[in-house]
Amino acid sequence: MIQLSSLTKSFGQRVLLDNVTWQVTDGERVGLCGPNGAGKTTLLRMLAGLDEPDSGLIIKPAALTVGYLPQDGLNHRGHTLFEEVALAFAPLLEAQREISRIEHALADPALADGEHETLLVKYHDLSEMFRREDGYSIDLKVAQVLQGLGFAREDFDKATETFSGGWQMRIALAKLLLGRPTLLLLDEPTNHLDLDARNWLEEYLSAYPHPVVLVSHDRFFLDAVVTKIADLSLRKITDYVGTYSKYLVQRDANLERLRAAKRDQDEEMARMKAFIDRFRYQATKAAQVQSRIKMYEKIVPIEVPPERKRVHFTFPACPKSGRVVMELRHVGKAYGDKVVLRDITLHIERGDRIALVAPNGAGKSTLMRLLAGAEAPDQGDRTLGHQVVMQYFAQDEANRLEPSKTVYQTLEADSPVGMVPMIRNILGGFLFEGDDIFKKAGVLSGGERTRLAVARMLLRPANTLLLDEPTNHLDLDSKDVLLDALADFGGTLIFVSHDRYFVDRLATKIIAVGHGGIEMYPGTYEEYLWSKAQREKQTAASAQQPQAARAPSPPPARTPTQQHPPSAPAVPLQGHAAREAKRLADAEARKKQRAEQQRAQRIADLEARIAAKEQAIRDTEAQMAAPGFYDDREASRTVIDRHQTLMWEVRDLMEQWEELQNITSL
Repeated sequence: MIQLSSLTKSFGQRVLLDNVTWQVTDGERVGLCGPNGAGKTTLLRMLAGLDEPDSGLIIKPAALTVGYLPQDGLNHRGHTLFEEVALAFAPLLEAQREISRIEHALADPALADGEHETLLVKYHDLSEMFRREDGYSIDLKVAQVLQGLGFAREDFDKATETFSGGWQMRIALAKLLLGRPTLLLLDEPTNHLDLDARNWLEEYLSAYPHPVVLVSHDRFFLDAVVTKIADLSLRKITDYVGTYSKYLVQRDANLERLRAAKRDQDEEMARMKAFIDRFRYQATKAAQVQSRIKMYEKIVPIEVPPERKRVHFTFPACPKSGRVVMELRHVGKAYGDKVVLRDITLHIERGDRIALVAPNGAGKSTLMRLLAGAEAPDQGDRTLGHQVVMQYFAQDEANRLEPSKTVYQTLEADSPVGMVPMIRNILGGFLFEGDDIFKKAGVLSGGERTRLAVARMLLRPANTLLLDEPTNHLDLDSKDVLLDALADFGGTLIFVSHDRYFVDRLATKIIAVGHGGIEMYPGTYEEYLWSKAQREKQTAASAQQPQAARAPSPPPARTPTQQHPPSAPAVPLQGHAAREAKRLADAEARKKQRAEQQRAQRIADLEARIAAKEQAIRDTEAQMAAPGFYDDREASRTVIDRHQTLMWEVRDLMEQWEELQNITSL
């Protein structure tokens, strides 16, 4: 599909790629990994044709189309959201406009006969192309992708310039996915996506029919999507087949073998050098010494990547809080006419590890600010428990660093005396090494400021942590340092993160925020998703049945916050209770079976109607292609109108069919 041949790229004295030969083949989904600064973004830009190599070739097929999503810097304006994303189908939209223009021209009675026939032929060709390329489903496809990436229906008519930077990246991603380039290049596509949008993107990319090369610091996302990892380090690219987790195992094994070979080589070189130094000036050993010197000079030293130190961190000591950490009672919050939270009651106890989940804009950060006391509620009360020592890491925490202080001074100023010896280790764990610690905070990049803010947080004593997206802009190694520290944290943890691996490792309770309310689920995120899917299936099945035909629903045995996945142990029922449970289960099974049968019947009916309409279209087109068809203008006009009507009817039937298929796949 695309190949690098002896490619070299450098910036000044720094060589990123040195004589690299590498390829991406059809159907592969490649995760590009490597340390910060190794050249991952530069490689993507070269594959996209935006940067040129210093030497070597990038070989592409003539028909290759490349779609590239950068990390930032995109801005859309001049269209509504829906119009902008629909530009992914620009050729089809142009064909649609031309079809409409021809229809108006054909309706003109003053049109000359020769031109009339020419336009009809062109109309037929364009209509056939439009149908073949599924042009009648453009609106449906655009809506599905926009909603999958987290846009609401009411956003579709908003001007694109009203969206913030993170949403601008989603607009660009939506256009790329709909354009379906034959090579898709994505640089941190999950940076601005919430968990629901990430889950949707995982499924979309897993089914993508063309090669994908992506950079991501989301381990769960990489495991779910990629089929191969390309490790960019030491100016070379090494391929590892499989998921990111398998890559880690293989990479560590390879590194261990490489380090062992390096040790053996160093020992052999030391022995040779000792022999040369010892016998250099002895005439009887001259031949042997010269032989050793030639061998020594021919040795190519084995290069080993620098070993990253694993930082094992323990939070500074802090007294335990009381059993009740915090309570919200009937709390409400609105911004103007927009009600974000309404009549919220929440009880948090010591040791809770809670993840707040919801689409962007649903109110997660608002709830975090209320919990932290950074913002007062419009109604209701917030009560803090006994001896609670809280740290709040806001989304904009990185912007609160004092710009005149150095990296080291920033941590030293807030560190307890006993933690000062740990400062250099903590900074190393967050990629501040060597002279980096003397940089002023004001000159750091956005990612570096985030890493420094997280490191500062780890040094402050606390028994309750409220963290609003602390993993943004962190690389995988830095995330591991933070994750290990939080996993060992003995206090109360409430956090927002869009990193699925992070949430899975830490959360033991889930709070879903949305529609002005909250729902507490006592379990992991995976269990919460299972419970949510089960309820959505039940709702969808119930919606398909007429009210009179529905089996009576049993009274709820437990609230939504008490549901468990199938692995949870069930309590055996006895006697009448067992018979009643079996009756209700049988009734529910029959109801689901009837719903499935009805759906299948409706799909079969639609497929039959679509086939009949398409046959009618072919028959009409055969009429239009017959000799002398255009001799009688009135008769031909009737057939042409019939053809257009059939095309639109097929489009409507296809939309109904796709909606039923989507319901079936839930």
